[in-house]
Amino acid sequence: MSELITLDQAEAMTTEQAHDLYRRYVSRSQVSLIGSFGFGRDLVDHAEGAWIHLRDGRRILDFTGGVGVLSHGHNHPRILAARRRFQEQRRMEVHKNYFSPYVAALSHNLAQLLPGDLNISYFPNSGAEAVEGAVKLAYKYHRGRRGTVLHTDIAFHGKLLGAGSLTASPETHFPYPQIPGTDTFAYDDLPSFLLSLDRHTASSGESDVYAVVLEPFSASSLRECSPEFLRRVRRLCTERDIVLIFDEVYTGWGKTGALFHFMHHPGLVPDIVTTSKSFGGGKASISGYVAREPIFRAAYDNLSDATLHSTTYYGFGEETATALEAVAVAVDEDFPGRARALGERLERGLAEVAVRHPGLVQQVTGRGALHGVFLTPGPDVPARLREMLPTSVARDPQAVSKLLTGAVVAALYRDHGILTFFGSNRLIALIVSPPLVAQDDEVDLFVKALDDVLGQGASRLLAGLVREKVTA
Repeated sequence: MSELITLDQAEAMTTEQAHDLYRRYVSRSQVSLIGSFGFGRDLVDHAEGAWIHLRDGRRILDFTGGVGVLSHGHNHPRILAARRRFQEQRRMEVHKNYFSPYVAALSHNLAQLLPGDLNISYFPNSGAEAVEGAVKLAYKYHRGRRGTVLHTDIAFHGKLLGAGSLTASPETHFPYPQIPGTDTFAYDDLPSFLLSLDRHTASSGESDVYAVVLEPFSASSLRECSPEFLRRVRRLCTERDIVLIFDEVYTGWGKTGALFHFMHHPGLVPDIVTTSKSFGGGKASISGYVAREPIFRAAYDNLSDATLHSTTYYGFGEETATALEAVAVAVDEDFPGRARALGERLERGLAEVAVRHPGLVQQVTGRGALHGVFLTPGPDVPARLREMLPTSVARDPQAVSKLLTGAVVAALYRDHGILTFFGSNRLIALIVSPPLVAQDDEVDLFVKALDDVLGQGASRLLAGLVREKVTA
C-alpha cells in the first residue's frame, strides 16, 4: 500500500506540494484558474473574525463573507465553544433509531422566529439539497397530479441535476439532463409571470403548476423583487393552490437587513423557505427547508409516507448543535441590525467611489451587507488588449468585464491584502459581502482600498492581471 499523508504532513504542506497534488488528484484547471490570483499561491495558517492569517505572517481582510457562509466571521468563539462542548461530552452524532434533542430544539426555534405557520423543518446538508427537498415536497403535496415548476430567468438554486434544472446561471452552461416540467419567467416581471402561469393552465382553468421557486433577493445578480411583485405572486399562488418556495440560502440570517429577506415585507409568508450557508455558523455543513404546516402534513404526515424523504445525515448531531448556536448568535448579536448598519456605511462609501471613477464604475447596487460594484471597461481598454483574448473568450460579450473585475480582485489582494470575488451571473459584479461581525474601520479600509485600485485605470489593472498570470 502506498504511503498515506498524515494530518501533520498535510498541515505542513507547501504551496507547491498542494498545487502538485491538486493537479494530480483534484483538478488541473482549478490550479490554473485560482493560480492566476495572488491568493492561489498562499496558504492559510488560521482565521478569526473578518481576518485570514497567512503562513508568511500577512493578514488578509476577508470581504467575501465566505460566499454567504461566513456571516458569523471565521471561528466565532461561541460556535467553537458549542462544537467543543459536543465533542468533549462525546455526544452521539446520528442514529435513526433515536430522537435528536438538537433537531427538536432547532425546529422549535425556527418556528418561533419565522412568521405565520412556517412550523415544520427538515435539515439536509447543502442548499441545493434543501431546494430539491422543497420541490419534492411541493410535488408530493399535489400527489403527482401536476407537472410544472416555475423559476426565474436569473435563478441560482444549485448545481445538482434537480436544483440545476431550476438554475439559469451561466455557471450551469453544460446541457445536463433536466427534470421534466420546468419553465421560466422574467425576474420581478409580473406580466412575464402571468404568461408563464397561462402557458400551464388548461381551458377548464386547472393549473398544472405545482411550485414556484423564487429568490426574493437574487444574490448572484444583486437584484431584488419589488414588494408589489412578491405580494401578487403570493396571492396568485394561493388562488391556484401553487406551492410558493422562497430560496433564502444566501440571504437568510440577517444578510440583507432582515432575518430573512422576505421578512422586509410584513404579512408576506411563503409556503416553504430554504436556508443554508451561514445557518452552520461558518463551521457546519447544514441546510434546511421550513414548510407551512398544512403543506407538510398533507404531503408526508402519515405512516406510509413518513420516511419518503430522508437522508443519512439528517439530524447529524454536531452540525445541528452548531446550527442551534449559530441561530442564537444571529439573534443575540442582532445580525439584521448589523447588516443594516454595514449597508448604510457601504452605500455611502461606494457611492463616493462611483462618483470619483465614472469611467470605471457603471453601477453600485445591493442591500445590507450584500452589494455589488458593476464595472465598465470604458475607453481606457486598448484595442490591442482586446485582440489578445483567446477566440473563445473574445466571443463572450462579458469577457472584458470579467477580466477587468478579475483584475480589481487581483489588485485588491496584491496591493491591499483584501480578499474579494466576482459574481457569476450574466452581468459581472465585484461582490462586496463582509461578514456581519465586520467593524466600521474594516469597511472604511475596504472602501479606501477600492478607491485606490480603481485609480490605477483599466489598462494598468489589466496589465497587472496579465503579470499575475505569467508569474503563476
